[in-house]
Amino acid sequence: MSRQVIEHAGLPVGIAVHQDDAYRFIAVKFHVIDLDERRFADLSELRAAIRDHVGQNVGALAA
Repeated sequence: MSRQVIEHAGLPVGIAVHQDDAYRFIAVKFHVIDLDERRFADLSELRAAIRDHVGQNVGALAA
């Protein structure tokens, strides 16, 4: 099982865990908690979901 830190705007926001030909997202920042436990086909899909989600909920990410 491989894991990868996922960053947005230079800040770590979660971890992607590769399982069963998909990536499960584990959120570590409140700004992306709605995406927690969702599965994505690849990392680019996950990063796009984060960009879209943060863009809809405009506000600065806190460290």
